[in-house]
Amino acid sequence: MRILSLFFLFITLSLESSSQTVSYHLSMPEPHTHYFHVDINLVRFSEDSVDIKMPVWAPGSYLVREFSKSVENFRLDNGSSKMINKNTWRIYPNGNSVKISYDVYAFEMSVRTSFLDESHAYINGTSLFMYIAEKKELPTTLEITPPAYWKKVSTSLERTSDKTFSYKAPDYDVLVDSPIEIGNHIEFHFDASGVKHNVAIYGKGNFEIEALKIDMAKIVESCTNVFGENPNKNYVFIIHNLTNGSGGLEHLSSTTLQVNRWGYQTGRNYESFLSLVAHEYFHLWNVKRIRPINLGPFDYDSENYTNLLWLCEGFTSYYDELLLKRAGYYDSEKYLRKLANTISRVENQPGNKLQPVTEASFHAWIKAYRPNENSKNTTISYYSKGALLANALDLIILENTNAEKNLDDVLRVLWNEYYKKQNRGFTDKEFQTAVEQVTGKKLDNFFLNTVSGVETIDYKTYFSYAGCELLDLNDGAENVKLGASTTIKNGRLMVTRVYHGTAAYNDGLYVNDEIVAINGYRVADNDMTTLVDNHKAGDVLTLTLSRDGIMTEIKVTLQNDKNVNYRIVPIDRPTEKQELIYKKWLSE
Repeated sequence: MRILSLFFLFITLSLESSSQTVSYHLSMPEPHTHYFHVDINLVRFSEDSVDIKMPVWAPGSYLVREFSKSVENFRLDNGSSKMINKNTWRIYPNGNSVKISYDVYAFEMSVRTSFLDESHAYINGTSLFMYIAEKKELPTTLEITPPAYWKKVSTSLERTSDKTFSYKAPDYDVLVDSPIEIGNHIEFHFDASGVKHNVAIYGKGNFEIEALKIDMAKIVESCTNVFGENPNKNYVFIIHNLTNGSGGLEHLSSTTLQVNRWGYQTGRNYESFLSLVAHEYFHLWNVKRIRPINLGPFDYDSENYTNLLWLCEGFTSYYDELLLKRAGYYDSEKYLRKLANTISRVENQPGNKLQPVTEASFHAWIKAYRPNENSKNTTISYYSKGALLANALDLIILENTNAEKNLDDVLRVLWNEYYKKQNRGFTDKEFQTAVEQVTGKKLDNFFLNTVSGVETIDYKTYFSYAGCELLDLNDGAENVKLGASTTIKNGRLMVTRVYHGTAAYNDGLYVNDEIVAINGYRVADNDMTTLVDNHKAGDVLTLTLSRDGIMTEIKVTLQNDKNVNYRIVPIDRPTEKQELIYKKWLSE
């Protein structure tokens, strides 16, 4: 009898839990004040208390941002509440249903946050919508009430009414992974890879819609070809045309891109826009579906650590340029020049010799998004270094499979095994195993010394597989280098960065020093380069400085400039295998 009672109690609680509903209502009655108003209705929550939380970060942007700092006027229509930590409110409903209301100040225009003014509204869900602790799996609905003079809402959320801006999501994760643009923006669509793509553009710019339809479709098809299938039926691009763009952020079925409003003309600026489109669209697969096991399901309360951001962002950075080559926007010469520039940039950064990309990935939360004047000396970007490691693995696979396979095949293994078959993320070891499975060769040394260590990538060997040489245009040059970056501030030449191992670093030049004179000659504006270039290695310069308002002098012994300036050049007489690998690599 006791067992039967417990059984019925369990069934009752299960039915009660399954019938719980969470609905959101979003309004913005005074857009010029930058305040959103959010109502959350909880129905059939019979618990004595319920914890409701505001996320502290936005997935895809690995920094704790403390979104609760912008919450004001938290209140209930019945019951009571108290805040128990920085992002959690404990509510005590008076009955089994309760409406929670709060306001959010939103005036940071970025892809990671929400923004509201009299011209439009943009919502990145984690910065706006709270969630019920331990109940993120519950289906949700969202109703949006914009000001009467705004007629459009663009989002990848499923619409449930033709008459109102009403939407639904299968759970909280999807709700907040679906950014929303509200206002009177431009909308158009195109079809590519069997998917309808909707584009919402806020802000004036020199774009041409018909050109965007063609070019963005090419990017979509190039990305889809890597994996052989597209996981979406519909996809939304939200594009903000601004004076200063801030990049993009990937989502499950959409992305937000913030770009320079005049960056659509042909040439380098437009190529950068298309590269950004390719980068964020490629994340549909890499990160949003094939992902490190630590990145999902998300813990919105704290940091989600992984060693594999160099795969998430680095591989995507490799492909965002390679796909433009495959789509015909670059010829081989331009692509190789861009790749060589990335190598030069990485190898010229002192931190590359100190921080492995696995550590850069793990420390993203405390270092990547909080750089200071010494960061170049101690860190490396998991974007750019990860792209170079992806390139190395691509060439290794091509060499060991006689150009029958490449890095695409690794991504397809991850897609089919971990996303489609097991529906989970993969571990560091499982990723290495997938690479070795495609390569047909153990790569312990590469992963231990080059990925998890700071051993220099063996560019010479890897490029030789494709019949290419890596040439340093600075080889043999006798340029000198002080080793400091400067800027003009209020008419004064100020030191902004000092590089490890250089003359400036070794002889005691500080960040925030004002350089007044060199060898007794007044430094006018930024003519320091001219005064330094007239010397040779071993010469001693006397720098007159103002340091915190106190005049001082230091002596600096100049050194040769050790920076590299690489170019990748095909050799004159490649072997048949080298030609085969080159063509497969660059899709010629």
